[in-house]
Amino acid sequence: MAKSDKANEKTNVMRLLDKKKIPYTPHCYAGTGALSGLEVAATLGEDPARVFKTLVARGRSGAHYVFLVPVSAELDLKKAAALAGEKAVSLLPQRELLPLTGYVHGGCSPIGMKKQFPTFVHETAAALPTLFCSAGRIGYQIELSPDALAGMLPVVFGDVAEEAVP
Repeated sequence: MAKSDKANEKTNVMRLLDKKKIPYTPHCYAGTGALSGLEVAATLGEDPARVFKTLVARGRSGAHYVFLVPVSAELDLKKAAALAGEKAVSLLPQRELLPLTGYVHGGCSPIGMKKQFPTFVHETAAALPTLFCSAGRIGYQIELSPDALAGMLPVVFGDVAEEAVP
């Protein structure tokens, strides 16, 4: 597939948004070599505070949770647990991500998982006009408003991140 064709390719996440008539802007960075969230933000020319990574965690109860935090920050496990009503949460091992969510590491989106899990978005997102998150495949991001994201799936905005130490 030619590079220009990839830019026009729709992911399942995009098709789900289209089906619900939720506005978004697709962004393709496939073939750029960008792997980390900070590299993706730089490739897209965006502020890392607007580009969010999707993390899946398991609570002590065994329940699963989804957290979106800026790529420039880290998930604060204590804050995340408190917001989820758990005594503790831990990040899901990478090998368990695909069977549980249907997504691979680096291409995990909060939209379109095999099962909808409680989803928490770092509070800074609520004040942004738009945010970026994975479109469900490595090399693809979607840009949408926090309200549009909340229109697609139930989300709770709260403080779940700590700033990364440079």
